[in-house]
Amino acid sequence: MTGNIIDSNMVTLVGKVAGEKEFSHEMYGEGFYNYKIEIPRLSDVSDQLPMTISERLLFDSKLNTGDTVKVEGQLRSYNKFTDGNNRLVLTVFARDLEVLPSEEEIKNPNQIYLEGYICKPPVYRETPFGREITDLLIAVNRPYNKSDYIPCIAWGRNARFSAKLQVGDHVRSWGRIQSRNYQKKLPDGTVLNKVAYEVSISKMEKIDDTKEVETE
Repeated sequence: MTGNIIDSNMVTLVGKVAGEKEFSHEMYGEGFYNYKIEIPRLSDVSDQLPMTISERLLFDSKLNTGDTVKVEGQLRSYNKFTDGNNRLVLTVFARDLEVLPSEEEIKNPNQIYLEGYICKPPVYRETPFGREITDLLIAVNRPYNKSDYIPCIAWGRNARFSAKLQVGDHVRSWGRIQSRNYQKKLPDGTVLNKVAYEVSISKMEKIDDTKEVETE
């Protein structure tokens, strides 16, 4: 059972360490640290993604800014209480880490697979240029009766397909994790620059108890 739950949330990233580590938290005497991993897209833009890693994995690997690393793990979520509100925070929880030669090229440096359940009504919209987008929130189960809530975004045909999904539908999705910069205006007029993280879906399946329906 545990193996199946872990297999429902799988992330593989290859990128460069961006900045120094920051202490995150301690659990059962084990320390955890946060890093940022910079991963280039096909365009000139790069995603800077948060990673949480145990001190046990860092024991044999001293990570320096600019090091190329391969990370395998899961995309985790938790609620952080800030300014009187709960905020959903995402991080890649590393289960395995490997430092790679900087010249090594990876064809698909940013991959994620999720299997979970639609937990909010999908929101379909169109951009001013007519591009179709659907926003989704997928709940992915993990051990000890916990769940991760992963914001996802689908485009084009996937957007039209996922817009018809209902709360409780069981789905599989493949894609990549992306960072997105945006601005938030406060009541006093102050503008904050913020970063959101989400999964950009490239393929999705709806799962039935008796059969599976696949879409591109």
